[in-house]
Amino acid sequence: MTGRTRGRGVALALALALLAVPSAATASARASLTDIENDVMCVACHEPLAVAQSPQAYAERGFIRMLIGQGYTTAQIERQLVAQYGPAVLGKPPAHGFNLSVYVLPPAILLIGIATLAFTLPRWRRHTRDASPRSPTASASLSPAEERRLEEELSRYGG
Repeated sequence: MTGRTRGRGVALALALALLAVPSAATASARASLTDIENDVMCVACHEPLAVAQSPQAYAERGFIRMLIGQGYTTAQIERQLVAQYGPAVLGKPPAHGFNLSVYVLPPAILLIGIATLAFTLPRWRRHTRDASPRSPTASASLSPAEERRLEEELSRYGG
């Protein structure tokens, strides 16, 4: 291999590597007001910022627009909002510490409920099947006198 060919190969490999590795600008999506409005709350009226119409909501939107103009990412903007307005600005709590229970408990309770039903329903069905008589005539056998009386009553009312 000559020096010129090797240089072209290195340049080609470097160009391919640069194309394969996303840049910092493409790795973090550009923040948009509508995406952020759906994820944060108005701290004054406790509504999602996307639907809030209070003066505080307008101030928060202005703050977000300023941060977007400065090139902040969505995660950076959310951190700035928490620093400015406190954690109440987040639409959903961060998934760490005690707040993790908000994300873990509902699916866990659902799974426990399904497992409980899967375990107890067959037992209940078996229990009710065993407790009920197999056929209504098996437990109610009539004497010949009762059968004759029943036939008379039925013929009298039947027409």
